Amino acid sequence: MAQKTNQQVYPLGPESKEPRSDEESGSKTSVEELKRKRRIKLAVYIATFAVFQTVVILVFALIVMRVKTPKVRLGNNVKFHNVTTGNSTSPSFDINFKAQLWVKNTNFGPYKYDGTIATFMYKGVSVGQVTIPKGKAGLRSTKKVGVTVNVNSKDLPTSANLAGDLDSGLLMLNSHAKLNGKVELMFIMKKKKSVEMNCTMTINLSSNEIHSMICD
Repeated sequence: MAQKTNQQVYPLGPESKEPRSDEESGSKTSVEELKRKRRIKLAVYIATFAVFQTVVILVFALIVMRVKTPKVRLGNNVKFHNVTTGNSTSPSFDINFKAQLWVKNTNFGPYKYDGTIATFMYKGVSVGQVTIPKGKAGLRSTKKVGVTVNVNSKDLPTSANLAGDLDSGLLMLNSHAKLNGKVELMFIMKKKKSVEMNCTMTINLSSNEIHSMICD
């Protein structure tokens, strides 16, 4: 009787799987796509930074580095002392008052100005002068210079019609001054700027107060 031989069957090992050409091309494509997206992002970042830098430079040039002409005017807080006026037969005035000259500087740097003379006039004739010393208005600030002024009618011609103004109780004076100076920016840039004051001051002779103050 033939005897069956038990034979044990062993499973074959896994076959080595070679990557297919389509899988290789797909992998390369995804890597290239990732690199392309990274390059696009980098380009966007660079462009955004360049635009931001341009905006900053423009703002700096148009706002910070732009030199504006300062303004000068006579303040409203005028205090009168020793107000003397004549009569219709012998019209005259002799007035002492304290005032402030305001130098307004809106630049991002100080405005340094030289000393000058402020002239007060009645109908085009000088009736008083005051010296304004040299000074400095800080960046984006207003410099207030106190002055003591005397105005009188001793040099007025007789045809000035002063009697009519004195009878009305209102005396109108014009004031003028010119400041010459320089605006200094970033400690390296200096720009010459001249500014003029032209103010019309109307005095109420009854109350010894300012009736109106108009400055150009």
